[in-house]
Amino acid sequence: MKKNLLKLTNDYIFKRTFGYSGTEEVTQIFLRDIMEKEITKIYLNSNPITEKELMDEKVGIMDIKAVLNGNIHCNIEMQVVNQNDIERRILFYWGKMYTQSIKKGEDYNNLQKAVCVLIADFELDSLKSIEKYITRWNIREEEYKSVILTEVLDIYIIELPKFLKYGKNKKRKNLNLWVEFIKNSEVKFMNEENEDKSIEETKRAIEKAQENLEKLSQDEHERYLAELREKHVRDQKSIERYGYERGLKEGEEKGKKDGRLEIAKKLLEKGYSVKQITEITELTENEIKAII
Repeated sequence: MKKNLLKLTNDYIFKRTFGYSGTEEVTQIFLRDIMEKEITKIYLNSNPITEKELMDEKVGIMDIKAVLNGNIHCNIEMQVVNQNDIERRILFYWGKMYTQSIKKGEDYNNLQKAVCVLIADFELDSLKSIEKYITRWNIREEEYKSVILTEVLDIYIIELPKFLKYGKNKKRKNLNLWVEFIKNSEVKFMNEENEDKSIEETKRAIEKAQENLEKLSQDEHERYLAELREKHVRDQKSIERYGYERGLKEGEEKGKKDGRLEIAKKLLEKGYSVKQITEITELTENEIKAII
């Protein structure tokens, strides 16, 4: 029996679809539509993933490394768990790629451009005020925003929830198709008359990606690995939720105690005895003596 296509928001399946040998043509068009720049050739540094790594939180396990046009180093990552440090991780990836583009003793002029692409299945807290699903980041002057310090840094962030929240980006028709595909791997796009050539190329690339995904979805071992990864992600989210709720509770308790300490200070100023204050505030004698 034919099984449903696996989800691309599973970071393991995302890497199998865009980061393995044989997926170069698809990934080349995908990156072209993200960066809005022609890519003439692509090299993917694909390494098989073990079952142990699927249950590991080591940085860089699920990211995709590529070299574009022979001199642009690119890191692509599908991030499904918000670990609240994602901005630092992106810069870490970028810095590592940038510094590794030259060998020890070589001139700085040999440093090559590094690009990071983050696809997040959540909204970044630092970008809450931005009402579009894709943003591009580089180093610009504070007042002269059109002036870029250097072309060697580009960071692209795609926040999937914002695609539904704010709708399609009218300027990014090709990328809209990719995001629809990532959110729903079974989506079908009809060809239209007098369609732009680049749109045709994008639809063909998505169709090829779906064919590859179909093969993965019918493979029992691949489904097992995908489910293993999903279980790990669910566990991570549960841990994160527990930590958040516990933090709220501890914060609430600390707030109540701080309030009682303030009351105790005022009562001491008014001449109340330690015993009287312990009865009123429910603080211990030692806590009140510490104030004194």
